[in-house]
Amino acid sequence: MTMDRRTILKNLGVAGAVGALAGCASVQEDNSSDSSGDDTTDGSDGSDSSDESEESDPSGTGTVWYSLSEAEKERRESTIEEFVEETGYDVNNSDISDMQKKTTSAIPAGEGPHTFEWAHDWVGDYTQREFVVDQSDQVEVDLDQFTEAAADAVQFDGKLVGLPHDSETVALVYNTDIVDEAPETVSDMVSVMEEHHDPDNDQYGLGYPFNDPYFLSPWLQAFDGYLFDVEADDQLGVAKEETIRGAEFAVENFAPYMPNDPKYEPQASAFAEGNAAFAINGPWYLSTLNDNDINYEVAKLPTPEGGDPTPYTGITMWYFATGMEDGGDDAQAAREFIEWYVTNEDLMLQNAEDQGAIPVLTELVEGDDLPDSVQGFSAAVQQGVPMPSDPKMNEVWDPVKNALTKLFNGDAEPEPAMNQAAEEIRSNWD
Repeated sequence: MTMDRRTILKNLGVAGAVGALAGCASVQEDNSSDSSGDDTTDGSDGSDSSDESEESDPSGTGTVWYSLSEAEKERRESTIEEFVEETGYDVNNSDISDMQKKTTSAIPAGEGPHTFEWAHDWVGDYTQREFVVDQSDQVEVDLDQFTEAAADAVQFDGKLVGLPHDSETVALVYNTDIVDEAPETVSDMVSVMEEHHDPDNDQYGLGYPFNDPYFLSPWLQAFDGYLFDVEADDQLGVAKEETIRGAEFAVENFAPYMPNDPKYEPQASAFAEGNAAFAINGPWYLSTLNDNDINYEVAKLPTPEGGDPTPYTGITMWYFATGMEDGGDDAQAAREFIEWYVTNEDLMLQNAEDQGAIPVLTELVEGDDLPDSVQGFSAAVQQGVPMPSDPKMNEVWDPVKNALTKLFNGDAEPEPAMNQAAEEIRSNWD
């Protein structure tokens, strides 16, 4: 099973966010009754212009799926309303609680969307399984306007299977009511965490989802280790000495200063409720902090002695699902929505302000209009490496997650835990 970060976020229940709900939040309801003829002008004013208007108005309804936290969902719905008002196209938009489960069942059955939003790590798997299609001959967007990493992420085997709109990674977030400035080294960070860690009084040095390889990737890969590298002689690096060293480093330097449950919800809640000095989290987290009126700043990850933090980075994109193949009015409506969304600079800047989104439009990335918090995440992106999109990576996430959980709970030492994870991954590959 691939890493399902968005699904985790939808169900996290962090303070300030209502439990996420699956379902439809449509401009045109998914189960709406037949409305044929609703767009017909009766011509009672005697004007001959109505027929011309009907012929020139866009037709078609694009089906759009996404999976967002409650804090993000309202903004998305208003964005879609804006598109509909500006263009005249219709959109059926649904918020999906488990995007992987839904897409892998609905798309093969011919019941999927025209497009869905997710990080780029599904590109290889979904291309090979023919869940997504090449639209390089249909789109009218020049990939040169995106960062090189973003343009590369939406292509696989020469096929353009989506368009990018944001990048993401994890960075250091610190409470400015507790911490004066961002630490430059992990050693400096540990000194601050020691000062403020008081679990008996519900105060912690750090809130950090420790059981997720995506979140722990900065340290697992900090000392020349890696989880998976399709270009390496040994593609699987989970049990390499350098990767194990990174796991040991994380256990020694971070685990002692965290709440005693490594999962996302309790870790994210500690900082979101003002009870932790630091958090390590992604840009999606900022909307929760803003809702909770937490005073914070974002900075790149501190440096470990003898290494460099190397987090996984992701490109959030709109995939071209197989529903785009018909080439009809509905597919055109979805394609117009995607192209409008990913090239809308005003929208990208607003998302950066409201939600901490990191644009991938080169003009915005290289400009100085982004808020400070997003600049901090942008600096963290520069520290990182893209998540592998090769289908073999799907078998890596869960075994490493299980190993990290054991390490956090003190149920195993790093070397045997990571060796066991590697054995399980290789067995699944076979």
